[in-house]
Amino acid sequence: MLNDLNDHSCDFPGKSTDSNQSDDAGFAKAMQEQGSAAEQYKLQIPAAVENLNHVLAFVDSHLEAADCPFRTQMQLDVAIEEIFVNIASYAYENICGEAEITMWMEKDPLTAVIEFRDNGIPYDPLAKQDPDVTLSADEREIGGLGIYMVKKSMDDMQYRRENGQNILTLRKKI
Repeated sequence: MLNDLNDHSCDFPGKSTDSNQSDDAGFAKAMQEQGSAAEQYKLQIPAAVENLNHVLAFVDSHLEAADCPFRTQMQLDVAIEEIFVNIASYAYENICGEAEITMWMEKDPLTAVIEFRDNGIPYDPLAKQDPDVTLSADEREIGGLGIYMVKKSMDDMQYRRENGQNILTLRKKI
């Protein structure tokens, strides 16, 4: 079903530069960087729905290393799926672009921060009005429910457009 959302496939190679990351498909490029406040982990990957499992595995490996509770990890996985599938499906018109996912942990309180970047069509998902969840599915307008669920399950969500990139940042306390 997810493959039906993305009618274009991405076929450009990359490589893993982080020895801690697996390169199952031979195209994901991940690297570890030193951040000013915390260690950051980056994944650059073709923005294609079929790469969702690589994105989830990348983030989950770092959440598990931080002893993230299962419930919190599942909430983050749902949010990551929604955001990445939206980028893969809508950010690039009939071409495959890249998505960059950066993750780090903030302390006091321990918080997972996940940042999504793409060079696609400018789009602020937070600007859209929340759906009226008091209406039945038949009465409600199509669209917006996934982002609404992400907003409700995250502790903070911010969007900005910078240097031709959509940048969406999620924060969830662990």
